[in-house]
Amino acid sequence: MDWNEGHVPHGHMEDHCHNHGAHGHDHGHGHGPGGMMHGFRPGFHGQFGPRGDIRTDPTQQPMKRSHMDDSSSWDIVKATQFGVLARCRELVEAGYDVRQPDKENVSLLHWAAINNRAELVKYYISKGAIVDQLGGDLNSTPLHWAVRQGHLSMVIQLLRYGADPSLADGEGFCCLHLAVLFQHMPIAAYLMAKGQEVDSPDLNGQTPLMLAAQKIIGPEPTNFLIKCNASVNAVDKVNGNSPLHCAVLAGNVDAAHLLLEAGASVSLQNAKGHTPIDLAHQVHSPLLIHMLTHIKEERIKSSSPCFRIVAKYEFHLQLAFSAVVMWVVGAIADMRSESWLLKGLLLGCVLGAVNVTSRQLAGPSMQELRPASALIASLLWMVVTWCLWFLPDIPSFTVQVLFSLNAIGLAYYYLRSWRTDPGYIRATEEEKKKNVVLLAEAGCLDPRIFCTSCMMRKPVRANHCFSCDSCIAKQDHHSMWINGCIGARNHRYFVMFLLCLTLMGGWMFYGSIVYWSKRCSLSYREVGAWGVLTELVGCSPWVLYVFGMTFLHTSWASASLFMQLYQIAIFGLTTTERMNLIQRRRRHQQHFSLRENPYNLGLVRNLVNFFQLRCCGLFKPAVVDWTQQYSSGLDLAAGEDFHTV
Repeated sequence: MDWNEGHVPHGHMEDHCHNHGAHGHDHGHGHGPGGMMHGFRPGFHGQFGPRGDIRTDPTQQPMKRSHMDDSSSWDIVKATQFGVLARCRELVEAGYDVRQPDKENVSLLHWAAINNRAELVKYYISKGAIVDQLGGDLNSTPLHWAVRQGHLSMVIQLLRYGADPSLADGEGFCCLHLAVLFQHMPIAAYLMAKGQEVDSPDLNGQTPLMLAAQKIIGPEPTNFLIKCNASVNAVDKVNGNSPLHCAVLAGNVDAAHLLLEAGASVSLQNAKGHTPIDLAHQVHSPLLIHMLTHIKEERIKSSSPCFRIVAKYEFHLQLAFSAVVMWVVGAIADMRSESWLLKGLLLGCVLGAVNVTSRQLAGPSMQELRPASALIASLLWMVVTWCLWFLPDIPSFTVQVLFSLNAIGLAYYYLRSWRTDPGYIRATEEEKKKNVVLLAEAGCLDPRIFCTSCMMRKPVRANHCFSCDSCIAKQDHHSMWINGCIGARNHRYFVMFLLCLTLMGGWMFYGSIVYWSKRCSLSYREVGAWGVLTELVGCSPWVLYVFGMTFLHTSWASASLFMQLYQIAIFGLTTTERMNLIQRRRRHQQHFSLRENPYNLGLVRNLVNFFQLRCCGLFKPAVVDWTQQYSSGLDLAAGEDFHTV
């Protein structure tokens, strides 16, 4: 997966080079050192012009060197571009000064840096090359060139030789700003880990976050910088614009949304006294106007004492609200009135009241709690229905005990699934920086083992959950029914919860059938299916209502339980891993068995390890702390396809 598996598009490694013209960066286009070299990729063997461009016939494929090429007549610039160390050494030993720039004021170290020629950089510096020599139309250093081209290994090498990343080029950009503008997130991460401040201003007083919000359309690298604790309310020294001002002026809706979520002020005025909302009116963006106005109203509302109480007890209120709404709907259906028109009008009024209440009181966080609160309310009314409707007709003590044990197990496993840490991967800021430096300098700053959203090294089988905004060890999926992730530490509790919920559905079906058989006059042969349904509605609408509710929850629970047990027992995989492998097989049109993976230990062993079954010492399950299982590098053998962001 790439660096964004949603988060950092074009966050490529040092051996990638993309055309950034599509991102709206017009600075440095077509210049010498520090300028863009469209279509260029390190190691490409073409004919280079003095400004770094590739001279080829646009109707032909780029030229490639063959082993028959004779480099003995090349000048030192061309030999440097192609990385011919022997020819460069020959010319330098003959008296060529490595600090001497060419006619474009470009030094040999610039050419070696932009072409990612590590051996030549080492050789030239040993011969006296100036590591921070300025040159080219943009008055850039070799480090600027390496950053623009995305050569992480070259950036690391130049920094080791003492290159200064805080120097600004002719446009006023420091290396961190360039890494952000050209979306080389690994380089940006490395520079910050080496001490560059995330809010360091360029010569125009703009922080990297301001530049990202203004010049990069889309959520990245704005999201990346916010994750790195960039200030969302900093202002530049020229116009007094904040990052949100910059995003609005650029019409960058994604960046504006991220900044607002991070707490950016909608009332902050720039040097001309304009707020972001004022600028949204100036650029005639209805979407931004609506977004900013809505956020402003929500923040005013959130400052009221009533809203604070709602926020504090939001889950309890949402649960009570769901339970009351379900009861009201069932009570209306169970009314003695024969008028279905009246019942329909009442149900319409209830739905209208629910809609108005949700709009006025429920924020995004409460809306996320709706599925979980609806499930708990449904289970509550199932138990109440069993006790008040079904219990008198089922005198069997064994049935009552089994139902009670099922209900207790359901509550226990639901709470364990909900309250247990799924396996959040945590690290201090110092640990994150240390890991970035170690992985980058070891050549392992790879998305399979490093998460650019969390800025930390990922354990084996860990995935980044966008809903939880965290990396989860052995993540299976994010469940809306518990409003949280299912991972290494609560996965087996969730599977047991699904089992108990499925069994609960079976008991409710049994109770409904017994109730209907004793309380309702049902004769399928005489009245047919429609007659039976009409009789059930007339006999007890509440029981039919609860039966439908039970059928809904039992359907998804049983289907989920089957899929969970199938992939655990047969493949030894999580849902995320299985989906990734299926997508890979379709994308690459490869034919391989999902069973052939490093985590499949056979049906019995898979189940024993997953459920931690011991059976009085009969089994010895492997106890693995998946939050601490790290790969040793990029050679991940058979397990490499399981490492995703």
